[in-house]
Amino acid sequence: MRLLLPALAIFALALGFSCASAGDAPPHFEPIPRPSVSEAKPVDLPGLHNVVAYTDTMMSGSQPEHGGLETLAAMGIKTIISVDGAQPEVEAAQRLGMRYVHLPIGYDGIDDTRKLELARAVRDLPGPVYVHCHHGKHRSAGAASAIGLSLGTLTHESAAARMKVSGTAPDYKGLWACASDTKLASTSQLDAASNAFPARWKSTGLVQLMVDIDYAMENVKAVEKAQWGVPTEHPDLVPAAEVGRISHYLRELEDDAEVKARGAEFVEHLRASRAAADKLEKSFLDKAAPDALAADMKKLTSSCKSCHVKFRD
Repeated sequence: MRLLLPALAIFALALGFSCASAGDAPPHFEPIPRPSVSEAKPVDLPGLHNVVAYTDTMMSGSQPEHGGLETLAAMGIKTIISVDGAQPEVEAAQRLGMRYVHLPIGYDGIDDTRKLELARAVRDLPGPVYVHCHHGKHRSAGAASAIGLSLGTLTHESAAARMKVSGTAPDYKGLWACASDTKLASTSQLDAASNAFPARWKSTGLVQLMVDIDYAMENVKAVEKAQWGVPTEHPDLVPAAEVGRISHYLRELEDDAEVKARGAEFVEHLRASRAAADKLEKSFLDKAAPDALAADMKKLTSSCKSCHVKFRD
C-alpha cells in the first residue's frame, strides 16, 4: 500500500531533498553509502530490502517500496533493472534522475538471449546499477550473477558466494546455474544483443496475475503477523478482501488461454489453491479463531508452494 502524500513529504525531507516537478532537474540528495562487496549479510535500507553488492557498481535487491527510489538516488544509482513481472515506476525514477529497464525472467533460469540483453544494458547504460526482483533474493541474484559473469566482473566462485549472501533458495536450480554455467561474453555477442532497453515489458496475462497474487499474499502475511488483525502500517487493509483478491485472481487464471495450454494438472493445482483461499476468506468473514485462521493459511501457502515446486521452480 502506498503512503499518503504528507508522509512521503516527511520522508523526502528526512533524506535531505526537496520535491521537484517533472520539468525540474533531479533533486539533491544527501549521499547514502552503497553496500560493499565484502559484506557478508544483506542490507536493509529505507524502502529497500535484501540489498547485496555483487560488484562495486552493481547491486541486487528488492523492488523499491515507499521511499526506495529516493534511497537509490541518494546512493548514486543511475540505472535500475527490474527482472520482475510487475510494471516498474518508470516516471517516478526518471524524476529522480534514474533510468528504468524492464527485462523479466523466471525462476527456472535465464536463456542466453536474455543474459546478453541484461549484460549489454549494464555495459552500455550509466552506472551504478541496481538489479531487482520482488524480494531481492532469487531472480535478481541470478540475474546479477549472469551479468557479472557475462561481463567478466565476477568469477563463478564469487557469483555463487554473492547468491548465498542474497539468500537464494537451493531449490531454484535454474537460477543457481547462472552462477555455475554462464560464460564470458565476447564483444561481438554483446554488440549483437538488443539495445532496446524497454522501460516496461509487456507481460502476459499469466505473469501479471501471478504478480497480483504475490502482492495480495504479502498483504495476507502482514495480517497474519499482526495476529490476524489489521497491520498498523497498513490501516486500510481488509483481511478478508485481500484473500478474496487471491481467490478472484486464481479464478481468472483458470480461464486464461495460456494457463489452459499448460494442461489439466496445472489447472487442478490452481483450483486447489483457490479452494484454500475461499476457505480462508470464509474463516475471516465468520470471525474464526486464530488457530483456525492459522490452519487455513497453512493450507493455502502449502497449496501455492506445491504448485510452485511442480510448475515454477
